[in-house]
Amino acid sequence: MFIKIFQILLVISTIVTGMSPEEKAQLRLKVIDMFKHGFNSYMKYAYPADELMPLSCKGRYRGSEPSRGDIDDALGNFSLTLVDSLDTLAVLGMFDEFERAVRQVIQYVSFDRDVIVSVFETNIRMIGGLLGGHISAKYINSRYPLRLSWYRDELLVLAHDLGLRLLPAFNTTSGLPLPRVNLRYGIDLTLSKSERERFTCTACAGTLILEWATLSRLTGNYLFEQYADRAMSYLWERRHRQSNLMGTILNVHSGDWIVRESGIGAGIDSYYEYLFKAYVLLGEKNTDYLSRFQEHYSSIMSYVQQGVAMVNVHMHQPYRLAKNHMDALLAFWPGLQVMTGDLKPAIELHEMLYQVVKKHKFLPEAFTTDYRIHWNSHPLRPEFVESTYFLYKATNDPHYLEVGRTILTNLEKHARVPCGYAALSDVSTGQHEDRMDSFVLAETFKYLYLLFDSIPHRYIDIDQFIFTTEAHLLPLNLLLFNINDTLKKEFNKQTLLSARLYEQKNLSLTERFNEKRAKNNQCPAFNDQFQSHQYKEQLRKNIRGDQDMTETVTTSSSIGIEKQTRESHNRLTPSEFSAGDPQHIAQLKQMGIQIQTMSDGRIQLIHNSANAASNEDANDGIIFIQDMMEFMKNMNELGQSSSSENRYHLPLSVIPLVTSSPLTKLISFTVGSAQFGKQLHGKSGIFAQLYVAQPFSGCSKLFFPHYLYSRIGIVRRGDCMFIEKARQLEYVQASGGIIIDHNISLKSSNGAIFSMTGDGNNNVHIPIVLMFKDEAFQLLHLLSKQPNLIVYIGEEKRLQESFYQQMDILETYFEPFNQTNRKWIYGEIEWLKKKNLCSIVPMKLKQLELIIHQENNSIDINMMNKIPIIQFEHVIDANENKSAEEIAAELFNNLNLTAVNFDGQLNNIDAYRSAFDKVIRTALANAVNESLKSNITVRQEQQIEIPIEIITTVKEEDQQQITTTTTTTTTQTTDTREYTEKRSKINDIN
Repeated sequence: MFIKIFQILLVISTIVTGMSPEEKAQLRLKVIDMFKHGFNSYMKYAYPADELMPLSCKGRYRGSEPSRGDIDDALGNFSLTLVDSLDTLAVLGMFDEFERAVRQVIQYVSFDRDVIVSVFETNIRMIGGLLGGHISAKYINSRYPLRLSWYRDELLVLAHDLGLRLLPAFNTTSGLPLPRVNLRYGIDLTLSKSERERFTCTACAGTLILEWATLSRLTGNYLFEQYADRAMSYLWERRHRQSNLMGTILNVHSGDWIVRESGIGAGIDSYYEYLFKAYVLLGEKNTDYLSRFQEHYSSIMSYVQQGVAMVNVHMHQPYRLAKNHMDALLAFWPGLQVMTGDLKPAIELHEMLYQVVKKHKFLPEAFTTDYRIHWNSHPLRPEFVESTYFLYKATNDPHYLEVGRTILTNLEKHARVPCGYAALSDVSTGQHEDRMDSFVLAETFKYLYLLFDSIPHRYIDIDQFIFTTEAHLLPLNLLLFNINDTLKKEFNKQTLLSARLYEQKNLSLTERFNEKRAKNNQCPAFNDQFQSHQYKEQLRKNIRGDQDMTETVTTSSSIGIEKQTRESHNRLTPSEFSAGDPQHIAQLKQMGIQIQTMSDGRIQLIHNSANAASNEDANDGIIFIQDMMEFMKNMNELGQSSSSENRYHLPLSVIPLVTSSPLTKLISFTVGSAQFGKQLHGKSGIFAQLYVAQPFSGCSKLFFPHYLYSRIGIVRRGDCMFIEKARQLEYVQASGGIIIDHNISLKSSNGAIFSMTGDGNNNVHIPIVLMFKDEAFQLLHLLSKQPNLIVYIGEEKRLQESFYQQMDILETYFEPFNQTNRKWIYGEIEWLKKKNLCSIVPMKLKQLELIIHQENNSIDINMMNKIPIIQFEHVIDANENKSAEEIAAELFNNLNLTAVNFDGQLNNIDAYRSAFDKVIRTALANAVNESLKSNITVRQEQQIEIPIEIITTVKEEDQQQITTTTTTTTTQTTDTREYTEKRSKINDIN
């Protein structure tokens, strides 16, 4: 459905036009002439070099000219301009030149070179150019069988080879590609840690999916699409969760943001473009791309758009400007808005850019919000032409033909030189630069030609394709471009070889469990208003003038202001406020209140009356801050005096009960609790097995509900509110939920635990906790090793108490066919203080009990003297005919021990028996000697103190008798009744 609407949007009949067909035809022919001048100059003076130097009339080879820094990373001595121009030749109908160029690329282009190139530039220009050339060759041959009848997918083979040479760049912990790679030797791991190599831009890492998904689907090598998709997913996780904005530069190893400026220009532009176009190209099953784009787009139009300007802001403080100028790359944005159906802001932004062009003849590399030049160069970029073309396609407004005429005239008048077209180093003086980038032929002239082409399907039906960021053609229906079986087998063989090298690297457990989210989406329908040229002209008139762009009230922005003004009388209250509600954020902004997120996850409110929309709003902001301070004060007092229901801000613990041999100490993960759902503070915790929910976001109906029944579901943070995830888990009758956070820089160890808020409708009755990413990966690792892993969620101090209270529940997790039951061979009995009765631990739970009590299977007899555990009395009859061994055995049997505790660890009683006998015999011998010394011959009571914890198994009805005749006890813990004495008594023994 979406594709149909998309095509209707762009394929509007050109019935009404303000420019005669003859004029359009003349301009179209003029564009062809201009392209030929540039292309023929390259072939004559530069080929096989990468680029043409139009002032020197020679080629630019990598290393042959003085370095220009990062700009030269696009060069690889692989005839860049020729490859980048292939599908432009096809679009312009220059089939003879196209066929000749394809032969030259096949014959002379090789990638086995010791040269370091930009992954980003090589992908969009070279892989994109080869794919565009391959698609064009197949398309032309299908329509004109005599053309390229000799072609056997050689360009696709080259693209696949180049893709394999770029794959080593993905050998990073994050899955983001390194910015550069050596085509012959791959990655120098030492160099990859250097400052120049470990940082990449958002666009550099996020502008791969179109080319690589196409490459995967044409060749069958799934690695390309997998790696590109993983990079896109990681970038999405790195967005700021409150603003949904992206930074510009980040560390490829850690994912930390280096430059937190957010906008739509250099360093980030094509990331947004590829999110939307990936959905268009790959189909409705890939709705993650569309939903991500929608989230970003909403935030961009809320924060980045100020008036008619699109300015950079801080991603974590979106109301703060990062700079007061814009760069030329943002000119692509109106074209992207046209594709999404949002025409009003597209028309307004394009008109603002056109005013800059009219003032300076070209779009400077950077310009201020008052239309002044900030950076005065212009390399003949295509972005403004691209948006002009898409706006004309969508509106059929002759205004955009006139804009195209202006661009064409300025190019011909100010950029044409004898050997091609030269970039301008200064648009104000018209000074040239010895540079003609490949995108001039690949994009600028292609979009100009299509703008003036009166016959949409003259040579190639453009509506069957989508443009990459370098304007290369990728088919919307990839199935029409199948390859032969022989080549397919060869690609499969290479896929297996490369998979051994790359497939198993850098795959986190989160990525293995991740599932795509499905959501219904619809493209906006075309508005009839835009068929009126007068309406569009009215939108543009408001933009014209010398006023500051940020102060220009556009039609689209004024709607939001009016809406906020209408709602201002319904002032937000502190009790209603939610930091995750965009409407609340907008209301705070209107009151002049800025939100900052601190490193520990808390938020800080800063009020500045000067930033308020009006004096009335400023006063509302002051009142809100005062009310919030009072509200928090009352909440703190309530929290100190109230019961567990108001202690949701305190952390809980997640404790996995790992069965291993030898048994290891318990691991406890500190987690954040929720302000909704079942509260576990001051109460018994819960035990359950784990299951990773699918889809992993937990925002839609969960698959395989029978696996989640009575288990703790694991979901990831993001895409919806915490309470929505909880509702999905409760719907499938999960017993609880663990939400995995996204921020790897936050850990429970640094005190960053915080509680999760709901939406005011607390209709959830299961406990939900938030676990940070590092701890979650450890838990998932344990789960991968022990699929039936049981975990405890609650207060750590209540672990034992909860265990004995929930043994009947725990028993249900162990069935006869469970092979792990064979390991569960030890157990004990505990006295429950609250119920004042004795529970016998089932055999199935004995190993669990050992785990909880930190058991150790070996006993050091010297450890028995370290801890005062038990004091008991035994009557010794001096005349009775019993040996010390018999008395010790009788005493031991009366106690009916099944387990014993040494030094805080529970042990097998069989390992303990011999040590027990030795101690008892020694104690009895000493007692007898003392009796003889005291001349006591009839009946003597001797108190014997033994530093051993003895846990007895007795019947409930015998409890009182055994307590009075065999032992005397004192309770030492709130969980169990242990036979113990105060620590001071051991000092008497020692």
